[in-house]
Amino acid sequence: MSAPTTLAALVAQAAQQLQSAGLAFGHGTTNAQDEAAWLVLWRLGLALDTDLSEAPDSEAQRLVSADEQAAVAALLEQRIHTRKPAAYLTQEAWLQGVPFYVDERSIVPRSFIAELLADGSIDDFLGEHTHRVLDLCTGNGSLAVLAAMAYPDIEVTGADISPDALAVARINVDKHDLESRITLQLSDGLSALPGPWDLILCNPPYVNAQSMSSLPAEYRAEPELALAGGTDGMDFIRQLLQDAPSRMGEHAVLVLEIGNEREFFEAAFPTLPVFWLNTSAGEDQVLLVTRQALTAQSRLTAQ
Repeated sequence: MSAPTTLAALVAQAAQQLQSAGLAFGHGTTNAQDEAAWLVLWRLGLALDTDLSEAPDSEAQRLVSADEQAAVAALLEQRIHTRKPAAYLTQEAWLQGVPFYVDERSIVPRSFIAELLADGSIDDFLGEHTHRVLDLCTGNGSLAVLAAMAYPDIEVTGADISPDALAVARINVDKHDLESRITLQLSDGLSALPGPWDLILCNPPYVNAQSMSSLPAEYRAEPELALAGGTDGMDFIRQLLQDAPSRMGEHAVLVLEIGNEREFFEAAFPTLPVFWLNTSAGEDQVLLVTRQALTAQSRLTAQ
């Protein structure tokens, strides 16, 4: 029989166990302590903002029963044995405080574009002309939902090449009662999306081949289609930037996430003027490019 222990002690033990197992984090948490708190609280049915401080009257000091300890132990063993991201085990992920359903059919949502929608960083590039927004490579639909929440007067389309991902996106659109404002569309890139779009958001597959070959198991548990971007990570992006101008409104902009691939992006598009946007990960993860810049680039390339 398990010895009595407090919630705080159980979280601390779980954190040590996860740390010792050599897991990779990055799917909603960045370290063992935060992930332990998430898994323990979720397994016990407690709010994720439960007070885990050392205050004598905090929830953290309550005793955890033997059955509860066993349930937590089983979940931790599953996380360690399968190396699946915690979000796949809980089937829930959070962006900007908004909950989303997720499972293995779609990538775990973690786009820095969510920050830009929440803090208004791109608002200066928008205006009365902004009516139609496209979330390309929508995955579980989280950016489409956040865009609809941020801009109540716009129509949003979430598009993906994966029918499985779109099935997950449908769950989230319905979960947040946005079915009247968000349309979901199956499309390979922009092929089935004539527009014109006033704002395109895109977190595409951009991981270069060398990085793909060394990804931790947690990332390999996600759909490869959502990650792999070819030799330099730019395969999807090359086609996107070629196709985008003809599908964008006159004053439209494209917000594009490229992760750690800025060097490859600038090598592939050395003369394309872009705006690098500041996120919690720095100023080289997300960029904004105007239709005018893309059009000029196309003319230059054609010469």
